[in-house]
Amino acid sequence: MNISVPQELQTLRECGRLLAEILGKITSQVKLGVSTFELDCIAEKLIREAGGDPAFKGYRSHISEKPYPASICTSINDEVVHAIPRKDRVLKIGDILGIDIGMRWPAPRSGARLAHKGGPLQGLITDMAVTVPVGRIAPSAEELLQVTKEALERGIRAIRPNIRMGDLGYIIQKHIEENGFGVVRDLVGHGVGKHLHENPYVPNFGKEGDGIKLKEGMVIAIEPMATMGSPLVRLADDGWTWKTRDGSLAAHFEHTIVIMKEGAEVLTRAR
Repeated sequence: MNISVPQELQTLRECGRLLAEILGKITSQVKLGVSTFELDCIAEKLIREAGGDPAFKGYRSHISEKPYPASICTSINDEVVHAIPRKDRVLKIGDILGIDIGMRWPAPRSGARLAHKGGPLQGLITDMAVTVPVGRIAPSAEELLQVTKEALERGIRAIRPNIRMGDLGYIIQKHIEENGFGVVRDLVGHGVGKHLHENPYVPNFGKEGDGIKLKEGMVIAIEPMATMGSPLVRLADDGWTWKTRDGSLAAHFEHTIVIMKEGAEVLTRAR
């Protein structure tokens, strides 16, 4: 989306702050023996207590016939993104777990509306993800997580008005590939705000000088996805979960940012 009134930015900032705090509480529960279903229950409870709605729950994709059934995505090891929480998916020491979460705030039912000159301002969405270890993990897995997170931060630091999308993608791709990991190309970041997925697409690869210019006021979700082996992915039988084709580990980090005159403001960071 493009910020059109100051109240939209105010809403996104509060939504992002709350979402970052919620994700921090969820990750603190990541430990041996916990199921991804339990984490999803915690997430939905915290989102609703904050006055929001889970942006993922009930989301319909053009790929899957069924709406997404949970509040978060919980992707383990070779699962890149969008894995559905389940009671039988129990965490083990050495796993890496990607948690993707989105929230619309304030929720329509809460009665909270931020008035502005054009009338009531509806709730807006922010989206974020982290990949975390379950106990002690292999050094190679630690490096995968660190490099993917660094790639996101490097991309964020490079953003300013009029940078091209290809410049952003190139920065992310270069850091991941120089460290020996693969960059997923079939899945990308996106615009966000009024809807969970909006234009433009935000690839994690690119060529310097190519693509659209990023403008002040744009709200986008940047989400590098890196693999320890081949960057090729496949869709699982559940119609939602994307996995690496070669079974290698994958990591995923994401922030929602707004492009300001001075650069990127990260909305999904605890303050």
